[in-house]
Amino acid sequence: MGNSTQLFPAWVDEWLGGVVLAVLLGFIVGLPALWTYAHSDYVERTGLAPEQPIQFSHRHHVAEVGLDCRYCHSTVETGASAGMPASSVCLTCHSQLYADNDIFAPLRLSYSTGQPLRWRRVYRLPDYVYFNHSIHLAKGVGCVECHGRVGQVALVQLNQPLTMDFCLDCHKQPGSRLRSQEHLFQMDSAAEAGLSKPTRLTWKG
Repeated sequence: MGNSTQLFPAWVDEWLGGVVLAVLLGFIVGLPALWTYAHSDYVERTGLAPEQPIQFSHRHHVAEVGLDCRYCHSTVETGASAGMPASSVCLTCHSQLYADNDIFAPLRLSYSTGQPLRWRRVYRLPDYVYFNHSIHLAKGVGCVECHGRVGQVALVQLNQPLTMDFCLDCHKQPGSRLRSQEHLFQMDSAAEAGLSKPTRLTWKG
């Protein structure tokens, strides 16, 4: 009676111990690795600057030439979408400036055929997210808050990850991000624009 019969061979204990150890290591190593991957620039597309039909330089047009955002994005104050310029808008200048340059061949083709240029979207929200540019501008959120220092980059890239956390951080504490209407399209940080104490401190709606 003192001797009990072992139901499973000894190697089963070793195998189960290995499984338990593997599961623990998976949680200890795997979960942080998965979180890091999920929040990486590769997944969130931060810093992405996709190739465009014309390698349009915002730095040249905004910082050097001095174009206002609304010259190209004409519906940003009135609609959900900021809008993209028609080929005729680009040709306001480039029918004369560098008109024969090969880089503008897609522009000339677009204008002659009436087919719009197929710009590749940099900022893309999920289908279930509704974002309205005009509402945010009306409330005092300047372009730079989401799009960054566009006037300092040649090719536009994703400046913010556009995660839910990013949006909620602003909606919970918008004060430091809000500007008076005359500074909305100024592509400097709040401090550089003299807005460290914004004139609009409340978010209504």
